[in-house]
Amino acid sequence: MEDVLEWKGINGQLVTFKKEVGDAQKITFVGSPGVCTPFAELLAYVVRDRETHFIPLLDADDCHQFEAKPYAMVLKDEVSNPKDSDAVVLLGGLSMPKYDVDTEDVNALVADILKEDGQLMGVCFMDMFAKAGWLEKIDFDCVIDGTLTGVVKK
Repeated sequence: MEDVLEWKGINGQLVTFKKEVGDAQKITFVGSPGVCTPFAELLAYVVRDRETHFIPLLDADDCHQFEAKPYAMVLKDEVSNPKDSDAVVLLGGLSMPKYDVDTEDVNALVADILKEDGQLMGVCFMDMFAKAGWLEKIDFDCVIDGTLTGVVKK
């Protein structure tokens, strides 16, 4: 994969995501519970006029749909169906070594829930997918990768 666009800040990431996801109407995020969930909420917010779902790790049986509330995007209590998604978005937390997620299992999940002509995206920070070797094992259409730097001031 090669760099094709640069962006800065959270707003840049969100605007880029909305552009890259295009006109997909059903979008399913897959990520680690707790760590990836807030990022999925942020990304789902910019496409809140569409149907969005979240799968924790690779457990499609525990998928939940996002609902837009005046104060935030929240996951509904009832289980939802991620099949026939126009876009599947893998979040970087999945590739963290502590979760020990097998890329063959990821590819099987994607094959099960993504429409035949759908888009497979990745969203990560700090080059996680490359560091984990996932770029060679998963056929991403697009990866949105950010670098976080910060400072504490007193």
